[in-house]
Amino acid sequence: MSIYFKKRWWKFFLLIGAILIGAASMYVTNIMIDEVANAERKRVELWASAYKQLTRPDLEGVDINLATLIIQSNNNIPMIVLDNQKDTVVTKNIPKAITKSKDKFNRLIVKLQERSLPIQFVISEDETHSVFYDESTLLKRLKYFPYLQLAVIVVFILIAYYAFDASREAEQNQVWVGMSRETAHQLGTPISSLMAWIELLKLQGVDTSVITELSKDTSKLEMISKRFSKIGSKAELFPTDVVELLENTISYLQVRVSNKINFSLDHTPGISKFIPLNPTLFEWVVENICKNAVDAISGEGKIDILLSENTNNLIIDIADNGKGIPKSKQRTIFKPGYTTKSRGWGLGLSLAKRIVHHHHKGKLFVKSSEIKKGTTFRIIIPKNNHY
Repeated sequence: MSIYFKKRWWKFFLLIGAILIGAASMYVTNIMIDEVANAERKRVELWASAYKQLTRPDLEGVDINLATLIIQSNNNIPMIVLDNQKDTVVTKNIPKAITKSKDKFNRLIVKLQERSLPIQFVISEDETHSVFYDESTLLKRLKYFPYLQLAVIVVFILIAYYAFDASREAEQNQVWVGMSRETAHQLGTPISSLMAWIELLKLQGVDTSVITELSKDTSKLEMISKRFSKIGSKAELFPTDVVELLENTISYLQVRVSNKINFSLDHTPGISKFIPLNPTLFEWVVENICKNAVDAISGEGKIDILLSENTNNLIIDIADNGKGIPKSKQRTIFKPGYTTKSRGWGLGLSLAKRIVHHHHKGKLFVKSSEIKKGTTFRIIIPKNNHY
C-alpha cells in the first residue's frame, strides 16, 4: 500500500507545483497588465493635452510640431472624442466597419463608457471634450497571456508525468518479468525433487489419498512455475472449455480453503463454452480473484461464479459476500504494490488485470461492491480473439 500512496503523494505535489507556478505567473502578469494599462492612460492624457493645444484659437507659443508628433504617435489605442452634446468630434484607430455603422459605433461608445473613466479637457468656457479610449491590441493580448502560459505549463507537466509514468511502468515490468522467470527457474529443482519423492512413496505403499493430494499440489506448483515463465512473453491462445476450467479451479480451491466457504458455478443455458484462452494464465486470474474473495470473507460465506454472454463477449461474474471495497479503492486495488495484507507484494490483482487486458484483450473491473455486503468482479473476454 505504501508504494501506491507514495505515488499518489507524488501526483499531489506535482499538481500543487503546477498550481503555484500558474498562480505566480498570473500574479506577475497582472502586475504587468496594470502597469501597461496605467502607461496607456498616461499616453491618452498626453494625447488629450496635445489635442487641446492644437484646438486653441491662439497657437502662439505652442510647439505645433511636438503636439502633432504626439497626436500621430498614437497608432494602437482606439479613442473617441465627444463634445458636450455627445457628438463625435474625433475618432482614432477605430475600424471603418464600426465607424460606418451607427449601431455598432453607439454600442462601442457605451462599452467604452462602462470600461473606464473618460479623460476630459476644457476647450472653452462653454465647451468640454471627453476622450473615451479602449485597450490597445497589446494589452488585450497580454491579458490572455497568463492563461496561455498556464495551459502550456499544464500540457508540459502532463507530458512529463505520463512520460515518467510510462518509463517507470516499463521498468517495473522488466523487474517483474525478470523476477518471475527467476522464480520459475528456482522452482524447477524442488518440483522435480517432489515428483521423485512421490514416486518413491508409491513404491513404499503409502496411503493413495495422501499421494493423490501431494500429486495435485506438485502439479499445481508445476503450473505456477509455468505461469511465472510466461510473464512477459506473448500468450498463446487456443479454444478452451471455460466451464471445465472454472470447475477445475473451484475443485482445487474448495478443499484448500475453510469449509465454511462454499463455491458455486452457474451459467446460462447453451452458453459458448469454448473461447480463445491461455488456460495457464487465465486460471491464475480466477484463482487470484477467488483468493481475494476468501480473504474478504470472515466466518461463513460463499463465492458465486456466473457465466453469461452477449454477441461478442463471454462475461464472468465472481461475487462474494465479504466485507466489500470502498468506492474510493475500487480502482486502487489494481495498482501494483497496493495491498491491505501484512504479507504479500500487492501484485495479484495487478497481474490478473494485465493478463486479462494485455493477453486476452478483455476487461477486468469491480462491477459492484457494498461495505459489509460483498463485491462482484466482472471479467469480459472476447469470444473471437485473434493473435
